Amino acid sequence: MSSLAQRARQPRDEIIVIAGERVVCDRRGVLFAPDLDLLVVSDLHLEKGSSYARRGALLPPYDTATTLSHLAAVIEHYNPRNVISLGDSFHDGEGAARLPEIFRRRLEALMAGRDWFWVAGNHDPQAPAGLPGDTVAEIHVGGLSFRHEPSAMPVEGEVAGHLHPCARIVQRGRSVRRRCFASDGSRIVMPAFGAYTGSLNVLDRAYHGLFNWESFRAYMMGSSRIFAISGAMLMPG
Repeated sequence: MSSLAQRARQPRDEIIVIAGERVVCDRRGVLFAPDLDLLVVSDLHLEKGSSYARRGALLPPYDTATTLSHLAAVIEHYNPRNVISLGDSFHDGEGAARLPEIFRRRLEALMAGRDWFWVAGNHDPQAPAGLPGDTVAEIHVGGLSFRHEPSAMPVEGEVAGHLHPCARIVQRGRSVRRRCFASDGSRIVMPAFGAYTGSLNVLDRAYHGLFNWESFRAYMMGSSRIFAISGAMLMPG
């Protein structure tokens, strides 16, 4: 078995096919395409705490450290040749400039030796100041197209972020709400990876028209595995 196949073969994660490309929905909130040696992460929202502090709303200043720690773990696991950060990598356009030097060095170490692409987001439409990598509006790799906001109409092979999807189910009287990958097999919307990011239920009207509901699945992120849940089982809230 090849090293790429070994990295993709994790029994607690979910391997699915998007527009003919095999991808791993990792329970930690990243997407890995083994045939492309490509890791995808969305909505890091680095320096969200410092962004709020500038407006007088104090948050504990630990979001960047936590997010980078989680990112380092998945990069160490997959050791990808290519990385796409799918927009809103920083919480605002000055976030990269505010990045403390210790975190800047850690991020640059994670980027070293890889082809790294920053997709422009609505929070960070410009290239991150002082950081390597290529900033793009969108990028196409293999049969997949990567952009920050999902297109208004269904697009075959689209991988997007922005909406911070989550799903809720009720079983045996117990309600469970988790972040999720949202997909119908043609496109996928990724969960937010950042430590201080919220989430939006996939039944919200913001998702209307994005998916074929008959083939839709919410790949909910459990503490130890991914759970594939059909649309019929989902609840609002």
